[in-house]
Amino acid sequence: MNTKMSRSIIYHDIMDPNRAKALHATLSLSTAMPETGSVLKPFWHQIYFWDAQPPEALGRDGHPKLGNFIPDLGLSRRMWAGGEIQFFNEIILGVNAQKISTIENIEKKLGKTGPLAFVTEKIDIIQKNKLCIREYKKLVYQQEFKKDANKKRVPIIKKVSDDEKRIFFNTTHLYRYSSLTFNGHRIHYDRNYSQDVEGYPGLVVHGPLLAQCLIDFAEDALGSIKQFNFRSESPLFDFEEAILCRKNTDSGVELWVKNSNDKYCMSAVAT
Repeated sequence: MNTKMSRSIIYHDIMDPNRAKALHATLSLSTAMPETGSVLKPFWHQIYFWDAQPPEALGRDGHPKLGNFIPDLGLSRRMWAGGEIQFFNEIILGVNAQKISTIENIEKKLGKTGPLAFVTEKIDIIQKNKLCIREYKKLVYQQEFKKDANKKRVPIIKKVSDDEKRIFFNTTHLYRYSSLTFNGHRIHYDRNYSQDVEGYPGLVVHGPLLAQCLIDFAEDALGSIKQFNFRSESPLFDFEEAILCRKNTDSGVELWVKNSNDKYCMSAVAT
């Protein structure tokens, strides 16, 4: 069942270069340090436009409670399922910008492990009266974890890549990325919560952090990014190695993340 929505909220941000410097350090980049007047790198808008809510406005998982901007769908477990992003104009650090978020669609389905709800949030980022980024962020909501429930089959990928890059994310990476994105979701830093309440075997590596690594990997090959689409296939955990894979195509690059056992974690396309 699909439900069309038209619920919007506007955020403002000065695009502080110090926040970009912090992400630059977190990602261990060797490029020039961002400064006022620098161009924001692709996907770095994720660390801006915080939705800062007081503790009493948060849900059990550390995210803002459902029922306000995102409606209460009766499903408590939240994950970032993917996104589609177009880059139109550069964003300049140190210059005011605004983000317009609109809940555009809600789709309810019955999956193999129970009911699901997919929420599509349309995001426009505007600076100096120019549309810089249009993003369609896709979130998935699931029912409470049940220990005796049937486990979802882990997807496997055997595709051959042209290039690979290996990364390990430790708890410091996860803590710092949560802080930079003002993401309070406890699956990324509270191991007991992640395991006992959400049923994961460890801490979950942020989907947007994996997407950031993939878009950087794509930029190495393409030089610039006009569009980036990605989808989470299965979670990557803090005890697993992330293997970034890239395959060149006629129009851009195909990308994916797998672990050392070929578990398929994320797919993406960049042009």
